[in-house]
Amino acid sequence: MNFNDFIMTNEIPIRLGFFFGIFAVMTIWEIVSPRRHLRTSKIIRWTNNLGLVFFNSFVLRLLFPAAAVGMAVFASEQGWGLFNYMVAPFWVAVLASVVIMDFFIWLQHVMVHAVPVFWRLHRVHHADLDFDVTTGARFHTLEILLSMLIKFAVIILLGPPLVAVVVFEVILNATAMFNHSNVRMPVGLDRLLRLIVVTPDMHRVHHSVEDDETNSNFGFNLPWWDRLFGTYRAQPRVGHEAMTIGIHTFREDKWCSWLPGMLAIPFVGKVQEYAINRRQWGGDHE
Repeated sequence: MNFNDFIMTNEIPIRLGFFFGIFAVMTIWEIVSPRRHLRTSKIIRWTNNLGLVFFNSFVLRLLFPAAAVGMAVFASEQGWGLFNYMVAPFWVAVLASVVIMDFFIWLQHVMVHAVPVFWRLHRVHHADLDFDVTTGARFHTLEILLSMLIKFAVIILLGPPLVAVVVFEVILNATAMFNHSNVRMPVGLDRLLRLIVVTPDMHRVHHSVEDDETNSNFGFNLPWWDRLFGTYRAQPRVGHEAMTIGIHTFREDKWCSWLPGMLAIPFVGKVQEYAINRRQWGGDHE
């Protein structure tokens, strides 16, 4: 069995192992040292948030059995993509692929905020009334499918090594759980970490109900894109304990905490030009 065959055969156990491992670590950290007091029932939220995660996983595997890893193998077999045309050391191709794919995830995140029809889907993620480890995987099923199609397109254009796709998927899932966690860490450690990775305090700003704060800190893994493109905001204006999590449109538990309501959110209400075009560039932007 060659390396690619090993990855293809063991991709699901590898990803599940990291998922449950990181999930357990962040859950314990949230219990030991929470950043904020949760306003809604944790049992209800976790049951429904995780229920949505498992439902999405089932639908995704049903429609795209091989997922992003399978597309990477197919692109390699067809000779598609940048790294299938150029000669580069393996480690360079892997590292560059992970960084470039992260940039496209950042662009995708900006897009789902900027385009009204996609914001309808992404509202499910932002409508969570609290912010913890389960928020990081709470997305509408249609957004998950859209995200996979975008990954397919990026893989076809990039032609990344198979291991780069697996590493990227593992890192993305791990950092999404990390930076959505309701955990407290020393200020100095947070300041240091956010130079290389999106921290919980950094990403929590993005989940504020305030438009100008929501439209900042789009990064899921690397924090550099927000700093480079001017969408970085260091802290919420009222502080992390006092800030309100969620979106103004949906504040009732039937929409925000229960699975049927979450799945219905994209089809409820009107969506006008989204707030990314109304961003307030105030003096507290750093």
